[in-house]
Amino acid sequence: MAEKTYTIDALELGPMENFVYLIQDHASKRAAIVDPAWDAPKAIELAKSRGYNITDILLTHSHHDHINGIDDVLGSFDAQLHLLKEEADFWGDNDAKPSLHYGGDNIQLGDTAINILHTPWHTPGSACYHLGDDLITGDTMFVFGCGRCDLAGGDPEVMFKTLNKIRTNLPAATNILPGHNYAVKKTATLAEQVAGNPFMQHPNVKDFVQYRMNTPKRKTPYEAEPNAHCGHDH
Repeated sequence: MAEKTYTIDALELGPMENFVYLIQDHASKRAAIVDPAWDAPKAIELAKSRGYNITDILLTHSHHDHINGIDDVLGSFDAQLHLLKEEADFWGDNDAKPSLHYGGDNIQLGDTAINILHTPWHTPGSACYHLGDDLITGDTMFVFGCGRCDLAGGDPEVMFKTLNKIRTNLPAATNILPGHNYAVKKTATLAEQVAGNPFMQHPNVKDFVQYRMNTPKRKTPYEAEPNAHCGHDH
């Protein structure tokens, strides 16, 4: 197996248990920060302490708890902001002049290729970032959970399709790196998600929608629930 070209550090920051990810490309000493928020200077200092230059900011979506540290990063580095065109339209006015992408695009961070997946519908332009055997999922998929669909921009029918697309198109050994530390473990493989994520146990969209919309708030930490069914309350 080829040696990885990158390292990912996960920093749990802020009152909402957000994960801010720092992707570090070994050869170029470039770094990308994913969803900078809350105490983003901690991620900035980590990059500086290792001699990395943050050249890119990757957004999974535009909710406040995933973007409120953008200015901290831009105050320290000349970094380019990236998000999907659909999310920029949903977000509205912003001063960061982002690079707009479409699902399937690649961002090249030195020797590390980062593939952007369009994974709606926590928001219309929610994205996951796939690199190597890692998938940074934002609020699309948590360990044993998925993003709410009852907030502005949400659509549970499309979320059902998104989760099934991830299940079908990615290897079972893919490491899921979520946007929040809500579960009994910080990461899980896609195989573990398929087996134990209650939102991946529904054979049809009707059952999924009923289950998702009846469980807006679950007890944390999330645990595996391989036998989740419609109407089950948490």
